[in-house]
Amino acid sequence: MISSPPTPATGSGAAPRISTGIDGLDDILGGGLTPQRVYLVEGSPGAGKTTLGLQFLLDGMRKGEQGLYITLSETADELRAVAASHGWRLGELALFELAGDTDLDIDAQQSVFHPSEVELGETTRNVMNQVDLVKPVRVVFDSLSELRLLAQNPLRYRRQILALKQFFAARACTVLLLDDKTSQSDQHLHSLAHGVISLEQIAKEFGKERRRVNIIKMRGIRFRGGYHDYTLDTGGITMFPRLVAAEHSGEFAAAVRSTGSPGLDSLLGGGLVRGTNTLIVGPSGIGKTTLSTRCMLSALERGEKSAFYLFDEGLDTFFARSASLGMELRPFADSGQLTIHHIDPAELSPGEFAQMLRDAVELRGVSFIAIDSLNAYLQAMPGEHFLTLQMHELLSYLNQKGVTTVLVLGQHGLVGEVRTDVDLSYLSDSTVLLRFFESSGRLRRAVTVIKSRTANHALTIHELLLGSDGIRIGEPLIGFDGVLTGLPSYRGSTPMMVPTPHAAD
Repeated sequence: MISSPPTPATGSGAAPRISTGIDGLDDILGGGLTPQRVYLVEGSPGAGKTTLGLQFLLDGMRKGEQGLYITLSETADELRAVAASHGWRLGELALFELAGDTDLDIDAQQSVFHPSEVELGETTRNVMNQVDLVKPVRVVFDSLSELRLLAQNPLRYRRQILALKQFFAARACTVLLLDDKTSQSDQHLHSLAHGVISLEQIAKEFGKERRRVNIIKMRGIRFRGGYHDYTLDTGGITMFPRLVAAEHSGEFAAAVRSTGSPGLDSLLGGGLVRGTNTLIVGPSGIGKTTLSTRCMLSALERGEKSAFYLFDEGLDTFFARSASLGMELRPFADSGQLTIHHIDPAELSPGEFAQMLRDAVELRGVSFIAIDSLNAYLQAMPGEHFLTLQMHELLSYLNQKGVTTVLVLGQHGLVGEVRTDVDLSYLSDSTVLLRFFESSGRLRRAVTVIKSRTANHALTIHELLLGSDGIRIGEPLIGFDGVLTGLPSYRGSTPMMVPTPHAAD
């Protein structure tokens, strides 16, 4: 995964960093954690705290650093099972159970700790003794909720945490304290910890749950604020840093590239310009995907690597329909020059999608991207306002990387008032508008370019015909009224184009 972290501190006084074992989290933190400090990782059950702790320790093991996992809430066998589910072997990692078989009280109903035998002080001493025995560089303490219950009052709890913090500092340990947020009002740890990493799991009414991370506090580190999506799957946690376009400026030579249709090139003032995005807007079935495919095919024929992100249409349907219109894409897909992704918005977070585009550009050298459609992408976002902000960063990033981008936005309604889920026209560099109209008892298509920031585009309206011979653009339809209102009427004398025998409707 390619990432560009915030600029770290420079100079001889810059503190070294220690990796968390998660590339995306290191990116968010601008390089990782400051070593020999105590950090709090909080989150609800299932958010991935244990997995994060194991990744942190395993990263240290790969670097020859001794690690220690102290558990009050899970057994060593459970931890090994968690690791095995991710394909990890804990090997020589030290596991210390504070709640062993000898510590259980059969008669106690409210706690696994016998109140007369296992007090907070003894628990703390056991931790210290184990640390002195193992001499770890990295420590994970799981979890603080049990320690909080043993303390019984906030003052005693705070004193014990302070004692542990000073103890770990004296032994040059980097420590992750895991907490499951059982006490929502408890802010003692936030003030004591060097940094606070908050993991959240959000259940949706439909589709996969969403997870996100927020760095609440990090002393002495310039980190990327806000929420960042992440996934918890086989292999561990993968985090997707929030895209900030300003961190990815690049240089490229601007060039005008043909769409593959001379008529569409003429409407756009020459074609598509590298480092710009074009929005194709229109109702369902009018040919938005076909136009975007024609533009992409032209890029493929020039030898450019391309990626097409399908939200609405199946892959087989997409290939078959493109071939019926004279656009054969399978050879490019088979060679690897074209990658087509079928996206399920119910299963993919916006941050993960943005990372997919970044990987395509930075790892595979993709220079042409098509997204079909933004309507489905909107469903992955919590609201229109956030989609606008997300798309602003995403399009700015692609433009700065010299990528030619085509976006498809569907509109509701065929006649009368035509509406869109969200207005993104102000973010686009060029906007192509498609409309249905009636002529001599036949449903026809009209195309016009209503905006271009890079060229003097045509202001005329033309007939658009889709058939087995591809895309054809007719002569200007002089005498057209009402196209933009959704109730077009044609009173001119320009002859309509004759469809081919297998024209697409």
